[in-house]
Amino acid sequence: MSENEIKALVSLLDDTDEEVLSHVEQEIRNLGDDIIPFLENHWERNALDSHMQKKIEDLIHDLQYDNFSSRLIEWKDERQHDLLEGMWLVARYQYPDLEFETLKMEINQIYFEAWLQLRDEIHPKDAIKILNNIFFDKYKFAANTKNFHSPANSLINQVLETKKGNPISLCVIYLLVAQRLGLPIFGVNLPSLFILTFKSTQIQFYINVFNKGLIFSRKDIGSYLKQMKIEEEEMFYEPCSNLEIVRRSLLNLMVSFKKNSETAKVEEIKFVYDKLLS
Repeated sequence: MSENEIKALVSLLDDTDEEVLSHVEQEIRNLGDDIIPFLENHWERNALDSHMQKKIEDLIHDLQYDNFSSRLIEWKDERQHDLLEGMWLVARYQYPDLEFETLKMEINQIYFEAWLQLRDEIHPKDAIKILNNIFFDKYKFAANTKNFHSPANSLINQVLETKKGNPISLCVIYLLVAQRLGLPIFGVNLPSLFILTFKSTQIQFYINVFNKGLIFSRKDIGSYLKQMKIEEEEMFYEPCSNLEIVRRSLLNLMVSFKKNSETAKVEEIKFVYDKLLS
């Protein structure tokens, strides 16, 4: 469809015939989010018509949501190896114009700072101390304990900007930098907490990024589970998949939106969360 044809189609949103209007809206949805700039221009031309503006806003949201959900499902089916892409797609629910390269550049900057300080044959725990220094002292990443349930805590772009996050978002950024450095660091999906593990053929220990990179042992996890009155399972000690990380981030978003009484957003995120389970 040419640009003039698209403009003509969008202009038909002003039609008063319900049958015509229904057909036009369906055609617009079929065109996908490439039509959004034309809808935004039409929104501006209808500055005095709040009803029309609301209709356009709803259409734009639906198109952006369809793009968000379909691309996240596509990531699950084809590119789970790329955790940054998965977290970028989660963030696009709230920030549909967010560029992947922007996140990549920010992660690479932290990586470069760490790379300058790491030496070959360094002991794993010393490597973590260096990474902790850069992450918490130089870049000032910290736990967002004051606004723990803010949706921003689950959106990687917001955490990179504010340097405040929840356990999983902080772990994800730390993990992406560490893996870029070649360190065998992975996520561990604990109940009510997300941590990291350094796991090689010679050594395994754990890192609590939410507590400034505190290093601890398998025995400490056992004590945590006992305190939480949760039966021990091997999955609580071993690396989880990138898909599990993305799903848990979506789950955190659902909790945040529920606490803010944003029911529609809860349902939209739940739909995608369920799709990632299947």
